[in-house]
Amino acid sequence: MVGTALLVVACGLLAGILIAEKRKSTALVLTFKTPLSALFVAAALIRPHPVESYYHWVLAGLVFGLIGDVCLALKGNKAFRAGLVAFLLGHILYMVAFAGLSRPPDWLAFVHLLIAAVGLAVFWWLRPHLGAMTVPVGVYIIVISLMMAAAWVAFQNPEVNRQGAWALFVGAFCFYVSDVFVARERFVNSEFVNRLVGLPLYYAGQFLIAFSIGWIR
Repeated sequence: MVGTALLVVACGLLAGILIAEKRKSTALVLTFKTPLSALFVAAALIRPHPVESYYHWVLAGLVFGLIGDVCLALKGNKAFRAGLVAFLLGHILYMVAFAGLSRPPDWLAFVHLLIAAVGLAVFWWLRPHLGAMTVPVGVYIIVISLMMAAAWVAFQNPEVNRQGAWALFVGAFCFYVSDVFVARERFVNSEFVNRLVGLPLYYAGQFLIAFSIGWIR
């Protein structure tokens, strides 16, 4: 019941963010975005956590997501870079959390070649637009690709409850795709469709990862 109530409130706040983004009001975006991002942290806190290490790594990643959201809602390159660092750390924490659910033999997978190829394609697409951000964005793509690889390996582990496995993998995938829309907005073509598609994907991803805490066992 509490989880359902959180999601209902989250949907209302997300609608508010999209309206604020359409109006290009930074103050209004922060008004809706900060409590919405705090909700996915709250969702993790209220979940049962049968695997303590997974819970702590994911919770830390969600907190960095909250910090990154506030930074990206602000204007200017410094705020964007701070947000990039926060999300980078968040992805690293998720990677560690997912890797903790993995079996070593599953890391040798064809899917990882596909993930690497997609990451390389995204970087090649962005590269002409990056300028001084080429290296930071390149590092970021490597990290989110490793995070996706770890999510796939955790998903493959039969000892992980299937509901939790699907939640963490789909959540990681949604987060990955939402980052592509953030990059498109920042470096390629700034338009409302980036937020219209990217923000729902992002929050779906974060909430799925948060809920996976209680579902993996």
